[in-house]
Amino acid sequence: MDNDRHGARHTPKIDPARRPVRHPIGAVDVADPGNPGRAEWAAAGLEAPDMDVVRRYRLARIREQLKARDFAAGLLYDPLNIRYATDTSNMQVWCMHNPVRYCFIATEGPVILFDFHGCGHLSADFPLVDETRPGLSWFYFGAGPRERERAKLWAAEIADLVRAHGGGNTRLAIDKCDQDGVSALEDQGINCHSSQEFTEEARKIKHPEEVKAMRRAIQTTEVAMAGMWRALEPGITENQLWSILHQVNIARGGEWIETRLLASGPRTNPWFQECSDRVIEAGDIVSFDTDLIGPYGYCADLSRAWVTPGKSPSNEQIALHAMAMEQLGHNMELLKPGMGFIEFAEKSYVLPEDYYPNRYSAIIHGVGLCDEYPAVGYPGDEKKAGYDGTFEPGMCICFESYIGRTGGREGVKLEQQTLVTETGIERLDGFTMSLTGE
Repeated sequence: MDNDRHGARHTPKIDPARRPVRHPIGAVDVADPGNPGRAEWAAAGLEAPDMDVVRRYRLARIREQLKARDFAAGLLYDPLNIRYATDTSNMQVWCMHNPVRYCFIATEGPVILFDFHGCGHLSADFPLVDETRPGLSWFYFGAGPRERERAKLWAAEIADLVRAHGGGNTRLAIDKCDQDGVSALEDQGINCHSSQEFTEEARKIKHPEEVKAMRRAIQTTEVAMAGMWRALEPGITENQLWSILHQVNIARGGEWIETRLLASGPRTNPWFQECSDRVIEAGDIVSFDTDLIGPYGYCADLSRAWVTPGKSPSNEQIALHAMAMEQLGHNMELLKPGMGFIEFAEKSYVLPEDYYPNRYSAIIHGVGLCDEYPAVGYPGDEKKAGYDGTFEPGMCICFESYIGRTGGREGVKLEQQTLVTETGIERLDGFTMSLTGE
């Protein structure tokens, strides 16, 4: 597929007084009684987020980071970064592996969204987008052997924008770009910097209105988990059980689920086997990780482990679950604002030696529109891939635990989503942690 370069070159802004602003694709119309989430959120006492406040805050955070790093502008290709900056979305998963949609954000100047063929109307009148243009794709699927030729055309347009709005500054921050694009921009005299740092640093601190949106996404996930528990019985397959999470999320304006991490019985150890057509048996542990992108585009990243009805939990299953709960409890009590990442790791719960090889990839990680900065590994892991930093109020953090003995039959995966406050952490999810779903 290719973006249309013919016809009208730009899609200008439309006077809001003449046409009401539409919600971006995937957004929730909380005034629509057809959305079952509306009644559920009301019953749970969850206030609606002020998305106008959220949008202004998020774009300001992006520009603050660009300014602090002396960039003339940022060029975003990651659909989640575009969503964060503009709250627009379009075929999000498809655009993650087909780079047809990008956004130019001047540090001092306009936001220009380049969208897929025939899609300019989706955001032409959206508040944060000053201008929409048809994107010029130059990856091989769309451009074939003309890839470099089209990359040069693309780069010329971006370079014109940098020169027009950079005030002589040619430093451009790019979150994702293949080498042909970088080379073409540099040939135009643009000083390119491959950097996701500015977006991750912008996204790490949540506005209170963002947290309201996240609470609603979490509550939708909890409705789905309750449905999964009711459906869990011997004879259901892993895939059938997992499908309930998708259905509930989509029906309430949710968007997608990033993984298929649900496993049962011996498939739970080691972790990271995705769901299959295995028939779940009575007494099996079922462990899962939601990784759900829900209403408003916010992530609900929760994990639970249940024993399938028909048999009582075994002593080993109870012990695995108790250790996972102990790990979460210890680490949640430990974290305080101002604490360093490495200090936290060094003081975190110590796994027994025969469980350590199967440890999860992180003790904790940030969460927002998806899993986000930071990620903190187990003590010692920072020597290979870790880094230091500081926990700050306003971060949303997921606490992780996977407990599976080396050579053991089953494993327990638990995860809780929290907000870092001025004094500690506040749990955002409230769904039962019990092995029996009670």
